[in-house]
Amino acid sequence: MSTTQTRRHPQDGAPDASGAFGWLRALGPPGRRAFGGAFGGYALDSYDFFTLPLSMVAIAAYFGLDKGQTGLLTTVTLVVSAVGGALAGVLADRVGRVRALMITVITYALFTVLCGFAPNYETLLVFRALQGLGFGGEWAVGAILVAEYASARHRGRTLGAVQSAWAAGWALAVIVYTLVFQFFDADLAWRILFWTGALPALLVFWVRRHVEDAPQAAAAREASPERGSPRAVFRPGLLRVTLFATLLSTGVQGGYYTLATWVPTFLKTERGLTVVGTGGYLTLLISGAFAGYLTGGHLTDRIGRKRNIALFAVLSAVSVLAYTQIPAGANTLLLLLGFPLGFCMSAIFSGFGSFLAELYPTPVRGTGQGLTYNTGRAVGAVFPTLVGFLSESWGVGGALVFGAVGYGIAVLALLGLPETRGKELG
Repeated sequence: MSTTQTRRHPQDGAPDASGAFGWLRALGPPGRRAFGGAFGGYALDSYDFFTLPLSMVAIAAYFGLDKGQTGLLTTVTLVVSAVGGALAGVLADRVGRVRALMITVITYALFTVLCGFAPNYETLLVFRALQGLGFGGEWAVGAILVAEYASARHRGRTLGAVQSAWAAGWALAVIVYTLVFQFFDADLAWRILFWTGALPALLVFWVRRHVEDAPQAAAAREASPERGSPRAVFRPGLLRVTLFATLLSTGVQGGYYTLATWVPTFLKTERGLTVVGTGGYLTLLISGAFAGYLTGGHLTDRIGRKRNIALFAVLSAVSVLAYTQIPAGANTLLLLLGFPLGFCMSAIFSGFGSFLAELYPTPVRGTGQGLTYNTGRAVGAVFPTLVGFLSESWGVGGALVFGAVGYGIAVLALLGLPETRGKELG
């Protein structure tokens, strides 16, 4: 039973949605529990993802990898995540959002732990790929679960708050990484970091007992013979939406994962920072990301989904160029630019959950959102590998500029999509 008090309008008994946390009160007790499950799942999804980028230098040294092979570890994760995301979306439409959420969390937790036992590079590559199956599905399923509880008025900021869980998980990963790599030799520390990826399994027990699908959406989904049909998202009325939403996701995630994968390596190899120093620099980057998610969520409700994404696509590209072209030795300036970089490249995601959910009807919402978001993630995953190969001749800092190209693609994709702000979900 929830202990949270819900303020209500005296006239109609509806939850009072005023104030900074009105969006949370407006969800009601079942919606808040769904929010908690989605937030926790996405935070731990982020934590398990970042165990690899943070351990990249140690893993490369342990197995004797070049930058191309190291980048391939991330690319394989993201490519397979497209399959996992598409399957999880179909599953969410067929068996329900909550059941699909639990399956994705268990999957990414299990294979993250197994990565820590990998005896060689090839085995690590396979385990990391299989981790992508769960990693790819969690966000789409959790975002839809919460979107179907949220009102049109507050959906952007509610999903923006769910997105902020990514920064929370990232921050936790950096803290644990810093402690583990200080107290253990690097050859063992990277394995320990992967083993801590078992944490998400605990969340599943809570979700199973306390979270349920939004009743109205569940009824609409179950009544449709089209539910969970991959063909349905390619029918004439939705084909254009599916193609341009996939292109949008490709551009944004290509830019984002380039930075998320290679910034830690850039700070170590080209700035010469220590482990603690890198954690300090990432603190500002992550703080900016957290603030960006929340700010972007409010803006997407105020100015619209498309304008919010376009605004932060441009600002992210500018931040990338500024961040990577700082002269060697200007570490203070590098530190200060970390906050706006994290802010811009994260705020752009705040409208994604609400935008994609609003583009598709209830019976195929999971299928459409899972397919477009994760296919974009898979194609965008080519970017980190290209950076890995280009860095051999350009340096990591120079190759990171390639991430700005992704944001340009995102702006072009918006031209083919409708604005959906204010749309009610059935």
